[in-house]
Amino acid sequence: MTTIPEYFRADAFEDDNPSKLRNAFTADWLMAQEFPAVNYVVDGIIPEGLTLLIAAPKIGKSWMVLGLAMATSTGSPALGCVPTKAAPVLYMALEDGPRRLQSRMKVLNVRSVSSRLTFITQVPRGDMLATIREFMDRHPGENPVVILDTLGKAMPPAVGGETQYDRDYRVLGGLKALADNNPGSSVIIVHHTRKMDGADFLDAVSGTQGIAGAADTIMLLKRSRHESQASLQVTSRDAAEGEYILEQAGTGNWVLAGGSRAEAAKAAMESRSVEGVDTVMADVIAAVNQTKQDVTPAQVSALVGSIDGKRAGTYLARAADAGRIRKTSRGKYASVNSVESVESGNEDLDDFPQFHTFHTPTDQDGEAA
Repeated sequence: MTTIPEYFRADAFEDDNPSKLRNAFTADWLMAQEFPAVNYVVDGIIPEGLTLLIAAPKIGKSWMVLGLAMATSTGSPALGCVPTKAAPVLYMALEDGPRRLQSRMKVLNVRSVSSRLTFITQVPRGDMLATIREFMDRHPGENPVVILDTLGKAMPPAVGGETQYDRDYRVLGGLKALADNNPGSSVIIVHHTRKMDGADFLDAVSGTQGIAGAADTIMLLKRSRHESQASLQVTSRDAAEGEYILEQAGTGNWVLAGGSRAEAAKAAMESRSVEGVDTVMADVIAAVNQTKQDVTPAQVSALVGSIDGKRAGTYLARAADAGRIRKTSRGKYASVNSVESVESGNEDLDDFPQFHTFHTPTDQDGEAA
């Protein structure tokens, strides 16, 4: 069993000293400490701490976290290919009952289950924090994982005089403290998106900024109705920010497109680059993305087949102006990012493509480029 380091203990600085600075520490003390490496629930995607998974209703987020719970409890790959370490898991499935959970596990084609996975389907609103604390206290040093599905089913009411923001930050702050006081542990909160999207995907978090502000990691799952593919956008204090394309197989399992984080990130980059464009522009961008070397308008014309070199040059210039591809030199173009350096099984987070914001230019007739 792992011993909790002295500097992580909640009472590490408690003594009879009444000074308001009793919890302060010096820079030389800080630099002399040896902190453990960040523990990942899902390698490179979900680190320890408080994680918020947000998505619109009925698009598969509960299927996703059920799959994560089963993978983490057995130490098997999550999302089809990403390594996990076996850990005790509490899945607070507050929108489901035992019958539905068993049915979904059968649909997911579960071959083996672990006693490390514990379910609970009813928790009084006032008992949410105490329930999570008790589970973590039972598994000290074991990197326990708690999944709360959903926050709305367990969110306690505001106390006298609290604003909604104060309530949100108090509750989420309490959840974060539970994770922070148990190094290596993780609390994953499933929450709904607001109805109106903003320019920043963090604006999609339903409720006040007190919810998003307390989280260490925020993941947004987006999928169009009746589509098998979805995008997973990740922003985190400890993990690399990125975007991945996921696919939901007939068994209900969510898996990374292409069978690796690198390929799923590449698919997301390519999907973003053709978002909101017409068919010809999409073909031109796809031709650039699929080519490992710089390309000329003539080469793109040959690859696309439906336009000549002059029109290809026009489309390439417009795509570069919009940030969908990049111009490398006079008359030559390349994809915005390359993930060729990320090798399967040895993926360096620093090599992953980061978020890019594209604007959709319009021509003189007002049509999107």
